Amino acid sequence: MSNINITYFILLLSFTFLLQTSIRVSAVQPLYHFCSSTTGNFTSNTIYEKNLNTLLGNLERDISPLGFSHAVSRIRPSWFFGISLCRGDVKSPKCNACVRHASIELRKICPYNKGAIIWYDDCLLKYLDQSFFGKIDTKNKFYLLNVANVSHDPNLFNQNVKGLLSKLALESANTKERFSFGSMKLDTFTNLYGSTQCTQDLSNKACKICLDEAIRELPNCCYGKRGGRIIGGSCNMRYELYPFVNS
Repeated sequence: MSNINITYFILLLSFTFLLQTSIRVSAVQPLYHFCSSTTGNFTSNTIYEKNLNTLLGNLERDISPLGFSHAVSRIRPSWFFGISLCRGDVKSPKCNACVRHASIELRKICPYNKGAIIWYDDCLLKYLDQSFFGKIDTKNKFYLLNVANVSHDPNLFNQNVKGLLSKLALESANTKERFSFGSMKLDTFTNLYGSTQCTQDLSNKACKICLDEAIRELPNCCYGKRGGRIIGGSCNMRYELYPFVNS
């Protein structure tokens, strides 16, 4: 994928209301994307373009009830491998719509790239001209955070965030959905909410490794902040002081 290994992308939001508004907008606007520059490009109206279009159609068509699809398309001499993944609480019609939209937008943004990835709030879509199934993507990653500081002791708050997300990471690694959501009470008036998710091509062990690495990055990303997300090509984690998952 891209030579840009990690992008530190900060969402400058001071209030929860603004963060929620941004999340609604992200249903049609991507959170982020990378176009590959290491595998070369192809030209229009070639076997490569036909092959990629076939792959993207298969990914949309074959989404499972668990919100995941993976596909391989080969029309000699080209190969394309791809996955799509919807957030664990996103229902099928919305999931399919997100993957369809992601496919259209990625072809516009990265029209002749042999590798690309795009993230929305509801889904991700990724393809490459070589197999990446079952491998942890360590190259494509970015952060989102709420820049407002917590009113709690930041050290204790970060310990609570790490504790909740570590518990959820273990749960995600041991479920078919590779997704988990939970909460914990910080004080009488405040709850902490978190979620963890992996792409479903990862093994239990690889999922746990991916999420543990993301959790270790929390101090660099979101120390003492009211909300934060680490989003990658193989796993993602999020915490907030409000419920953000559909029940």
